[in-house]
Amino acid sequence: MDKFIVNIIHRPEMVPEYAEKVTGHGKAEDISRKALLTESLDIFKTQQECAHKNGLKTTIQMTYASLFNEEAIALAKEHHEKYGDEIALTLLGLPCEQFRKKYKTKDFCIWMFSMEDKKSIVDDVFGKFYETFGFYPQSTGSYYMDAELINYIKEKYPSVVCAVATCWEEGPKAYHTCNNSWYTFMDGGPWAPWIPSKVNTHAPAKDGSEDSGIVAIPHLSRDLIACYDGNGSNFGTHPQNVLRGMSYDSKTWDYPYLYNLIDQYRYQAKFNNGYAYNMMFVGPGWMNKMGRWEAPYELLLKSYEDGCAYYGKLKKEGALCDMTMAEFAAYYREKKTYTEPECALWRDILYGSDKQLFWYCDPFMRACVNMDQGGAIVDLRPYAAKLEWPVGIGTEHIVDASYPFLIQEKYRAGYFTHYAGEGTIRSAKVCHGGEEVDLALCRTKAHFSKEGNDRILTLDPVDIEFADLTVKLQTVITFTEGSSNIKIERKVLEMSDESAEVTINEYMVGCYGTTEYTEDMSSLTLRLSGSENKELKYEYKCREESLAGAQSVSCSLPPIKTKVTLTCEGSEKCGYFKEGYAFSPMFTIGYTGKLEKGEVFKTWLSLERED
Repeated sequence: MDKFIVNIIHRPEMVPEYAEKVTGHGKAEDISRKALLTESLDIFKTQQECAHKNGLKTTIQMTYASLFNEEAIALAKEHHEKYGDEIALTLLGLPCEQFRKKYKTKDFCIWMFSMEDKKSIVDDVFGKFYETFGFYPQSTGSYYMDAELINYIKEKYPSVVCAVATCWEEGPKAYHTCNNSWYTFMDGGPWAPWIPSKVNTHAPAKDGSEDSGIVAIPHLSRDLIACYDGNGSNFGTHPQNVLRGMSYDSKTWDYPYLYNLIDQYRYQAKFNNGYAYNMMFVGPGWMNKMGRWEAPYELLLKSYEDGCAYYGKLKKEGALCDMTMAEFAAYYREKKTYTEPECALWRDILYGSDKQLFWYCDPFMRACVNMDQGGAIVDLRPYAAKLEWPVGIGTEHIVDASYPFLIQEKYRAGYFTHYAGEGTIRSAKVCHGGEEVDLALCRTKAHFSKEGNDRILTLDPVDIEFADLTVKLQTVITFTEGSSNIKIERKVLEMSDESAEVTINEYMVGCYGTTEYTEDMSSLTLRLSGSENKELKYEYKCREESLAGAQSVSCSLPPIKTKVTLTCEGSEKCGYFKEGYAFSPMFTIGYTGKLEKGEVFKTWLSLERED
């Protein structure tokens, strides 16, 4: 039977984000204001009650501020004994009088501090926790935890086995919808639990030598289409996200989208060996008495009560297992292997479209396949590089913790572009009689299967119409566990003229970066290998080269220590590369070949680290 697991996480955040200004009613800032502290604790009590009355255990992530509050401490101890809740420790909720007096800053994101301060803060917070409870926590977390921080915590406090470690697709999209004020960039990580590598939190460990020692979980379970297309903070199983995204009936206060989202996560067990995961992590700032966004307190409360009731109903039906974070970490270690991928075949449940995405994540890559674009790869992160990316004050990446992309349609255009230039995408063009059709224009649907170590997407065939020829073509995409490559097969099933042939052009347009803004491409090198070797240093000169029968075509990207390579098996194959130009600062690698009825053209996209 499929196993659907939920982590419900609460934190007695005595100075919740946003709430001071609301409870202060225009007064000068005072994070020790009694009304603020009282309301925050009351909301935490309410959240705990919502879970417990539905038979659900929680993980109580104590904040630094709550460790100075006797009532919060007493509640945690009581609920641990009575309900089996885990007493954990979060690195959110740092701001309080004691913290600001010592560190003299309003910074509150642990990963943004200097490494020296990170260590000092961790020691302060963990020390205070031990002084309060007499033991060290098994779980911790933040919006994001960089690898150096996780490594330090695990070394100094080995009891920690689980952590909230990143917020899925919380980057430029979230920044823009927060009026360009939310300086927390962390795109490019897993959307579901994983074991982070010691070098980069986003990139899963491939074996024990890379294992950071913890199981990581995401900060909120997001809608893998709506969040990717827009602001993730509006589309998650955090009930108040659903309200913020206004995905509910304003007259009846009903929100079927919330339940559909939870159910779609349950459905992912079909693609992950019978296992699916969900989490709900809600701070008290979202439920203050003055309301949040356009929603009154009554609706905030109702949405949380209803969310917990739905999880409780699933548990009573035997369709859900509630775990604490530490319990989940033990289960995950037993259930999953290092190289086992996380897969998600996700459909639109919000806008009424037929859009379908497939997400794949393993220690070597994170990839997104868009069936609305004919099975094009529209997001690709080269985890194989295990890129060192220190973050915080004193590093090159003070606020940008994202894992760089090679392909990213939202920040680098994808197929649909301006009248000039190209966007990043991995697709194919079919050509005949001077006409050309890009498969990115051919909508389709995918069907998932697993054969041995292969996760296979078989796409519905598409009909391509030329002036004098109709071609029915099918795409099959295979991800082989542990291989660090993606195989794409194109097969001609039918032709209106069975003696005809078409030209296939398999291509990847790529670049690198973490935001919309172009990086310096001048360090890149393009190569063709075969009967001869051709090499080109990127100089924005719009040059291109080709080689009949090429064994491989590749691009080296030193700034992200990555090499991406295409290889091919097909009739009359010819490899090529193209250099971009300043207005279109991309690179293109690809293969052309011939296809007749019944023939298959195969390509492999491979990723590796290159120092």
